[in-house]
Parts: sequence; C-alpha cells; structure tokens
Amino acid sequence: MITTTLNIALLLSAFLHSDDSIERKEQQEKPNILFIAVDDLKPILGCYGDSLIKTPNIDRLASLGTVFQNTYCQQAISGATRASLLTGLRPDKTQVYDLVTQIRDINPNVVTLPGYFKNEGYVTAAIGKIFHPTNVVKEDGKHSWSIPHTEAKEYLAEAYGYPALGFYQHPDTKWKVEKYRMEAKRKGLKDAEVTKYILSHIKPSIECVDVPDNAYADGAVTLKAKEQLQILTKAGKPFFLAVGYHKPHLPFVAPKKYWDLYDRQFIPIAKYQKHAKNSPEFAYHRCGELKKYTDIPEFCTFTDQSLHTGLDLEKQKELIHGYYACISYLDAQVGELLATLESLGTLDNTIIVLWGDHGWHLGDHDLWNKHTNFENATKVPLIMVAPGISSGDADTFAEFVDIYPTLCDLAGINIPLNIDGKSLVQAMENKKSRLRDYAVSQYPRKLTKEEADRRGYESTTIMGYSLRTERYRYTMWVHDFTTRQLFSDRKICEEELYDYQKDPLETINVVAEESYFKIKKELKKMMIDFFSKQLDK
Repeated sequence: MITTTLNIALLLSAFLHSDDSIERKEQQEKPNILFIAVDDLKPILGCYGDSLIKTPNIDRLASLGTVFQNTYCQQAISGATRASLLTGLRPDKTQVYDLVTQIRDINPNVVTLPGYFKNEGYVTAAIGKIFHPTNVVKEDGKHSWSIPHTEAKEYLAEAYGYPALGFYQHPDTKWKVEKYRMEAKRKGLKDAEVTKYILSHIKPSIECVDVPDNAYADGAVTLKAKEQLQILTKAGKPFFLAVGYHKPHLPFVAPKKYWDLYDRQFIPIAKYQKHAKNSPEFAYHRCGELKKYTDIPEFCTFTDQSLHTGLDLEKQKELIHGYYACISYLDAQVGELLATLESLGTLDNTIIVLWGDHGWHLGDHDLWNKHTNFENATKVPLIMVAPGISSGDADTFAEFVDIYPTLCDLAGINIPLNIDGKSLVQAMENKKSRLRDYAVSQYPRKLTKEEADRRGYESTTIMGYSLRTERYRYTMWVHDFTTRQLFSDRKICEEELYDYQKDPLETINVVAEESYFKIKKELKKMMIDFFSKQLDK
C-alpha cells in the first residue's frame, strides 16, 4: 500500500511539473470533480421516494445538490451507455451497442469527458469500473487519465484473501472453486477452459458473509479512492477523480451487516410479472445474464427457447434482498467519500456527480437484468452537487449525454461543439425549468434467420427507439436503420405505446387502440423529428 501511495505521488509530481501553461493559482481556484459511477443501479433510493431502501449517505448527498427525477440512459447495457456518457455522443454515433466493440475502433480521435478535462489542466484519475473494460484498451489509458487507471486489489482485506472468481468470500464457495479447478487441470483443460469449467459448476447469484467492506472489491476501491483524494487535494491542482463501483451488479454479494438491514418477509416483488398485452415478443429477452448463475435453474421453469423465466417466489425475494443489500453496501462507500472530502476541507469546492449506468428489472414483465426499452431498464439515478447551487429536485427530462456538457459548464470551461448533450445547469439553478420535453433510449435486437422468417421479416437486424414523455412511452422498432440514415416508414416493423397515467406498470401496449391514434401520431412525429436532427449533426 505504501508503494502504491509513492507511485501515485511520483506520477502526480511528474504531471504537475510537466504543465506550466496555466498558473497554479488559477488552477487552484477551479472546482474539483468527484465522478461516482455505479453499475446496475436503478433509482430505488430514499431521495427517489423509496421508503424501504436504506441509503442515508446517498440521500445526504442528494440533500446537498440536485436530484434529476427524470433521467434516462441512452442504451440499457453497460458498454453502450458508458461509451455514450463518457463521449457525450449517442450510441448511433459511437456505434457501440454491445460489450465488444472498441470505442476508438469507430471513433479513433474522440475526446472523452475525462480526456477533455485533462486537456484543460485537470489531473484526471480513475479507480474501479468507469468505461466498460471490454470496450476500451486499459480503460482508455493516456487518452483519458493523467494517472493510469487502476483497480484496488492491493487494498483488499489480507485476512480473507482474494475473492474466488473475483466475487466470493464464503469458505464453501472458495473450496468448491478450487475443487473444480483441480478437476479441470486433471482433465488437461487450458486456462480459459478451466475458468469456463469452474463457472459451469459453481457461480452462486448471492452471498451473505460476515466480512469487512474491503473483503470485496468495492470496499477496496473506497480505500484507494480516499487515499487518492488526500494526495490530489494536497497537490493543490484541480482534479477529476472517477470512482467506479461494481455493486449492485450481479452476483449480489455484500457483507452480512447490509443484508441484516432488511427483513425478507417485507421485501416486495414485482406487481406485474407478465409480458404486456399486444407487445412484440422481441421487446423482451431470455434473462441470459441471470441464467448464467448456477443456482438459478433450481428455481426456474425456463427453457433455452423460452422468453419466460418463471422464477419462484422465494428466489425472487432472495435476489431482491441481495440487490437491496448491495445498494446499502454501495451507500456506505459513498458516505466514506463524503467524509473524506469533509475532513480535507474540500467538500465546498467539489462538484460531485453520482450516476447508475442503467436501470434493472427485478421481475417485472418476468424480466431480470437490463437490456430492454422499458421504464425499469432505462430510467436511472442522477445526482449532481455543485458549489453555489441550491439543492432540490429537478423536473426536466435529462439524458446521460447531458453529463459531459453540464460538468464543463459547472467548471467554467468551454463546452465542445460536437457532442450531443446539453448543459443541465439552468435546471440546477431553476428546478422547475424544462430543458427537454422527452428522453430517447434505444436497444438493438438480432433475430435468428428462423425467427425473422417466422415473422415474415426480410432482415434479422432490428433497432428499437423509445421516446419517453411525461405521460407516454412510444417505441418504434425498425429494420436495418440507425439515425445515421434517412428514415422511411417502410422500415417500421413494430410499435409500442404505454400510458403511464393509466397504466404505470406497462401492462398494455395501446398503440393499435383507436382512442390513442392521435397521441401515437404526435409521438411518432416527435420521433421522426428526432431522427432528422441526428442526421443533420
């Protein structure tokens, strides 16, 4: 740990002495930025009105700043949403729709959000998951960070050892992992095959063990972040510190004390667990991410071809309990960061942004995970704290592409002209102002040839664009189309329309009902206008 501290200090010293273009005094007057990224966090927080969740620290953060109550991600999958947020560009521009495509393969010269601040004289550093690691090379290296991006393995609790498979501390799980590792070795399997063999035998979806916070990765990330905050603050130069937390992503592993905050008998399950009436089949998915966990088949009625999961009641409650426990675990980490800023006397000169990269289905529509255009997958938490701006809830619609320009605006630096978002500062200063009338999300689907033939489709590639207004969600599914092309009505294969005033649980797709024809026409026009504006950029 001491060696790591010295390395950070040496890197920082070299960076400071390499930049004489701006006076140190001017640099010190700029606000710092603490950028907190959270994996799979949906807005079930106290500051978003959830009465069961225990999130006192995030709620305190919210009390210091602006809570955007109507924020939506651009695409409900980690790689795409993070690529979009961190470049200020919508997915059709990044062309990152998955967990494989490299951002710079498509946009080699893109200037990322931290990279832009780096160019403006900020010291930029990152710990944990910021970009999705499979979409960038070493978390975008020299392009984004003054100090190389790192995880925090050296801060894990030594007494417990490294978590098995990166996640698990339960002795039984660790023993089984080693048992299957030895079995795989005896079979002569290669390293990649060994891991696959282990995961096919032991990969539980939850874990509740009485261990300290830093027995798991997120507690270690916090310890390293606290240390970096101290070093960066003493350096006297404005910093952009990105701290990325893995929970509440599956598996739901958290120290026992966070599980103990909840009584499972009071854990709610989703009220509506069916597919919406009249909705297209490809609006849903097979919950493949959840099904990879080896304990799930014991509680499901699914087959490989079915879009229905049928998870039994007790397992639903256990998973939701684990999700809540992980959020409370995350909340404690946020509290540690706030306490560190306070102890350093820099809280009042630090812009803080906390965001969850997309929502999560907890059994609604018989769905688990994300990967849809429905409300529970696309709606996200966004909290922003800035010096001199009062606290409260902002009414406006916001999108993740807005974070880039907003941080530039708050820091007093020019907003790049080639990004898609808009600054939300006006909505932070006047909470009732409306900067957007709607938010747009999207999600692609790839059908098999057999599925396409069964529906009479010529194409297997479909993109769903979803427009969310105050009352409605209109989703248009189109063949072989993105907003880089001219739109044609002929490309539409399915449409959805949900009325949240009458149907908050999205139980009926009313797009074909005569009483909604006028609304559908208006929303479709809004969507086509949105398409044309993207083509003009």
